[in-house]
Order: sequence, then structure tokens, then C-alpha cells
Amino acid sequence: MTVKQTLYEWFAASGAEFPDHVALEIGRDRLTYQELQDAAECIAARLLTAADGVPQRVGLLAERSVLAYAGYLAVQLLGATVVPLNPAFPAARNAAIVTAGGLDLVLAETTGRETTALTLPAPVVALTHPPTTAEGNDIPAPRPTGPESIAYVLFTSGSTGTPKGVPIRHSNVSAYLSHVIPRYELGPGSRVSQTFDLTFDLSVFDMFAAWGSGATLVVPTRRDLMAPVRWAAEAELTHWFSVPSLVSFARRMRALKPGSLPALRWSLFCGEPLTLQQAEAWAAAAPESTLENLYGPTELTISCAEFRLPRDVAEWPRPANGTVPIGALYPGLSYLVLDTEGLPSDDGELLVRGPQRFPGYLNPQNNSDRFLLHNGATGTSVPHSGDSPITTAHWYRTGDRVARRDGQLIHLGRMDQQVKIRGYRVELGEIEALLREQSGVRDAIVIAIPDAVGDLSLEAICTGPDPQPEHILSDLRSRIPEYMIPRSVTVFDELPLNINGKIDRQTVAAMIAGRRG
Repeated sequence: MTVKQTLYEWFAASGAEFPDHVALEIGRDRLTYQELQDAAECIAARLLTAADGVPQRVGLLAERSVLAYAGYLAVQLLGATVVPLNPAFPAARNAAIVTAGGLDLVLAETTGRETTALTLPAPVVALTHPPTTAEGNDIPAPRPTGPESIAYVLFTSGSTGTPKGVPIRHSNVSAYLSHVIPRYELGPGSRVSQTFDLTFDLSVFDMFAAWGSGATLVVPTRRDLMAPVRWAAEAELTHWFSVPSLVSFARRMRALKPGSLPALRWSLFCGEPLTLQQAEAWAAAAPESTLENLYGPTELTISCAEFRLPRDVAEWPRPANGTVPIGALYPGLSYLVLDTEGLPSDDGELLVRGPQRFPGYLNPQNNSDRFLLHNGATGTSVPHSGDSPITTAHWYRTGDRVARRDGQLIHLGRMDQQVKIRGYRVELGEIEALLREQSGVRDAIVIAIPDAVGDLSLEAICTGPDPQPEHILSDLRSRIPEYMIPRSVTVFDELPLNINGKIDRQTVAAMIAGRRG
């Protein structure tokens, strides 16, 4: 059996065994493993020429298209690090990521939509047509790449107002794939959904769990995502993976009818809490499917915990918070639950270490207080200062509060002001920092309020001499992604304080919820 140490080796092993199997399906486009490999080699040759050598880090500014996936593989073929960028993000956001990531160049797909590529602070390699091997390019010589090389860097929301770069090693992903591919019985004939943007780390499961097993990656169009259940049925998907909020969307559209997804064998959800109501609705629609709830921050490589719901709904656990447990951690990973004093507890912050834990943030200053040493039994923790190396002995602080119940972990929310909006991780402090920069704003907070079905939306509250809500929202739209834009901006004379003199966020949330009626 071939030892696979890098992402490209996972793909190439399947390509060697199943060259004529369909690797990628997007609408009417179908590429076999051999054809996708040829496309990747062609793009890699272009990148090699543009960089006058093998680049170290390459941005990928593209939609979910043939070019996007071939481009992703091309960067991996070169032994370089891929940094996904989103064409829907504001130009300033992508430019900040290019600068923070130290990108050598950006591979950008030219489409009919306005692109931010022309304003990026890095050379741009434009792709305007499907690559072929007919261009006479030689297969490029890759950069020497091993399991400890960085496969990709994803930028997440940062509490200081600056996105944080999360580098993930090939070894992190290989440990992950070695677990999930056999667990979900992936292989030739499997048809795997791809509902995530490439800037969302869960997309790595879609691509490489499929390509690492000889399965087919099936990509929806934008129109398909407006009717996801119909698309999943028509595409005859065997494996579904999405954020739970997509279930809520399908329910609101009255599309999630019992038995409507008969071909599904596996249904996986991750990115935000999965409610029991969402799980019940999906289980009824996909009666032949095994349903699992997954959990994991980007720093722990896609997902690191799992809970498989019994087929009989009557046997499901019913935690008090109405969500499906996150269950147990993957084999090879260790965890601690620590209270606010840093002592072991059955209710507190989740800390994890093991082969899926990332090596530390791209900017080492972000490592401060995110890692610590602990003997796992007694004694207080020793926070990482940020000026010393991070070792395998260090635990990563997830910031998530969990409880141990009946041998399973229950997710109880965040220890800080981070929330999940449609599966995307959002630091409320980042938005608040931008609000406080606005003319006429003295202070600002952002709160997340659930609607009737439990989906969160953001609300901004500002104080100051003359806040202008419409101007504020307009400015935010030019600086941050749409999912981070507050639903509205409400002006208060003063923010209420609690007995300790801190802003009383619970009172503010109740006031805003009351205004919604």
C-alpha cells in the first residue's frame, strides 16, 4: 500500500488506481482523475513560469469551478502552500490576507463578475479558459515536500480586527484522512457533496476525502444551493456534508420532506451546533443515511470529534441545550476539560493536542494564551508566553465550553465572544473594532441573537455623538464579508452596565430582542 504523506499524494494514488473514474462533477462538466491531473499539471507549469521558479505560497482566488479545483491541486503538485481567497469578499479583506500571508503570487480565475485580483498586492496569474495538456508544458519539478510542510493556510476572524492565519501541515490532514475515509466507507462509486467555499476548512474534507479514496466530488451551482435537497436527490449523492443552518434553510423552504433523500448513505454536519430538531428533520428525509455530528476548530484540522446518532430517534440523547452531542475525540487525540482556575473539571474549556493540532499561528504573536502546558491530572496550567517554541506537549485552547455527560462531550457554547454565523467563525471583537473606527461612534458592541428556529444573526449597538447607521453598514460592507455584517445598527445613549461595571450584554440582547417583537 502506498504511503501517502501529502495532499497531492492522496490524490495521485487514487489517480494511479482509478484514472478513468470521474473525480470532479460540476454541472455538465465531468473530469476523470487523469483529466483533472492533466489540468493540474498544466496550471502548475504556468505558475512555475510566472514565479520564475517554485513559489512558496500561492493565493487561489476562484469560485467553485474546474479551474478552482485544478488550481488547488496545481499548488499542491508544486509542493507549495495554497491560501484560498474568496471573490465575494471585499477587496480590502483579500488584500489584507495577501499581505499577512506573504503570498508570492495569486492564481485568479477571470469571470464575468468584477474581480478583486487587479487590486491585490501580489502578482496575479489569470486563468481564462480550461487548462489542457495540449499547450506543450512540461510537468514541473515540485518543491521538496514532506509531512511537516504546510499544505494550506486559512485566515479566520481575529479579535484584534486583523485576520489570523492558520497553517495546517500535510501530516495534520493525513492523520485526519486516515480516520474519516474508512469511517465513512468512502471509495469508488461514492458521490460526495461540496457545499463549502474553499476559504472554509470543511471544504478540505470534501475534496480530499473524495479524491483520497477514488470517489467523485459533486459540486453544486449557485442555483443548486438555493434548492439543496432537490440537488442532492437529483445528483444521487451518497455522502452529504454541510453546516446545520442549511437544514434550517431547507425547512423554511418546505423542501425537507420525509423520504426525499433516499440515496444518501452518510449525512455529516459540522461548523455550528446541530439541534435535535434539525437532526430529526434530516433523518426523516434521509431514512437510509447514518447521521453524524462533527466538531472541530480550524486549528485542529477540519474536525476532531464525532457523535453518531442511533437510527432509532427514541434512543437519541436529549441534552438540556437541545443540541446533538459532539461525542468523542478521534483516535490519537487527547483532550482536557479545565475550569476557569485551570483545574480539571467535567464542565469547562476544551483543550486538545495530538497529530491534528496545527503548529501555531502564522503570526506567532497570536499564539499567546492559546496554548498551555498541563499534566492532565492535577495542578494549574502554564500558559504559553508566545516567545518560546510550541511543542507536541502543548495543549491548544479551543475557547469552547463543553461538559462531560454519560461518556460524551456536550458543546455548551463559547468561553469568549466568538460565534458561528452560517458555519463561519466570527469574532465579535473584530466587528466591534471596526465599528469604533466609525465617525460619530464612541463605543460599540455586537451581539448574536437567535431567531425562532435557532439561527443566529448579528446586531450592532453604538453610542456616541452622531452615529449614522446607514453609513456604518455601508462602510462595513466594503471591509468585511457579508456573513459578518450586522442585521442592523441600533443607537443607544449609553450601554447598560452590570454590577461589576462591565457592559451588560445579556441586558442589551434582551432589549434588542424585545424591539424585534
